[in-house]
Amino acid sequence: MNTVINIKIGQIITEWLIKLGISDNFVTPIRFIIMLTIVILFAFFAYIITEKIIVKFIARFVKKSKNKWDDILYERKVFRRIAQIAPVLVVYYAIVTFLVDYPSIVSVAKSVIYIYLIIMGVAIMNVFFDTIYQIYANTTIARNRPIKGLIQSTKIFIYFSAIILILSILLGKSPKSLLAGLGALAAVLMLVFKDTILGFVSSIQLSANDMVKVGDWISMPSHHSDGVVTEINLNTVKVQNWDKTISTIPTYALVSESFNNWKGMEESGGRRIKRSINIDMKSVKFCSKEMLIKFQKIKLLSSYIIEKQSKFDDYNKSNKVDDSTLVNGRRLTNIGVFRKYVEEYLKQEPNIHNDMTFLVRQLQPTEKGIPLEIYVFSKSQEWSKYEEIQANIFDHVLAIISEFDLNIFQNPTGSDFQKIIK
Repeated sequence: MNTVINIKIGQIITEWLIKLGISDNFVTPIRFIIMLTIVILFAFFAYIITEKIIVKFIARFVKKSKNKWDDILYERKVFRRIAQIAPVLVVYYAIVTFLVDYPSIVSVAKSVIYIYLIIMGVAIMNVFFDTIYQIYANTTIARNRPIKGLIQSTKIFIYFSAIILILSILLGKSPKSLLAGLGALAAVLMLVFKDTILGFVSSIQLSANDMVKVGDWISMPSHHSDGVVTEINLNTVKVQNWDKTISTIPTYALVSESFNNWKGMEESGGRRIKRSINIDMKSVKFCSKEMLIKFQKIKLLSSYIIEKQSKFDDYNKSNKVDDSTLVNGRRLTNIGVFRKYVEEYLKQEPNIHNDMTFLVRQLQPTEKGIPLEIYVFSKSQEWSKYEEIQANIFDHVLAIISEFDLNIFQNPTGSDFQKIIK
């Protein structure tokens, strides 16, 4: 069909040129120029129709549409890129139709057009997948299921396929034969793209198992990372540390190595306070009557002292305990009363969760004294407020401990030795 059209048009142009008195030596090149001009005109008209009419019509439709995805596609010029393919297709069919008498030119033109279409197709697919990621990133599920690694893997496959197709066009071989030849290079490719392959598998595992997502606070001491995840790529995960530095962690390291994800803490609504003070064991003792009278005046301890002392008095009386010796019977200790005071103090602290793990406990005594640990959760998770709450608690604890005849254990300093010498 194309050959018949070409013969008829060629004959018409040839006869018209002969009638104009053109020499036979110039008829063929002039006919080629005329037919090439016809091809260019067809391409130009196709461009005008697609760019000035169809694209503008799509722009109006996009503006009226309430969907956001078509706006993103239009802003990224996806429709315009697709429209640019139309003139090239017109050129292809026009060349095949009008320049069939010039097989060498047609062959080169076809190769150029094929390569151009492949490049344009890759560009369109690239923008299309970027658009998909941008649309997906604005959804609520994106935080739990990042797909950037999957998008990047798809792009790599598209680029690889495009390179194979372009090479097959330039070398005049089928893509299958080229792929068969690449089998010998498989080991080299595995070595070169090792991180990419590991990253691809790891990104799927991270997403499927909900191990980490953008916005999570993670700490990974082996990579000197402690901060918020800002980006998850195919090969790397970027973490902005609290000192504003950026750490780059290989994606596969998050699967093969251990790290802490503080997402559970953030979702729980509380942040753990776990800190202890060391009490000098030599200052621990039974409470005397004077001490109990003093402690009973403390508002937070008044009911506790009365209740406990009543129980102990009843027990000692029923067992006929000799009160002249403190060792006999059951008695309150200053460290026990102090522990109860700290517990009651924290209960009335408005910034502490009472419905979460709440402990004031003694740990194993060491050569540095008896550790009294506070294990509670603050209501604020913000770093500065959290530190302020924690500091306020221990400011009060350290200041009040002397009221219970207890001493904080502290290694001796130069001033302590000076006092001994004096």
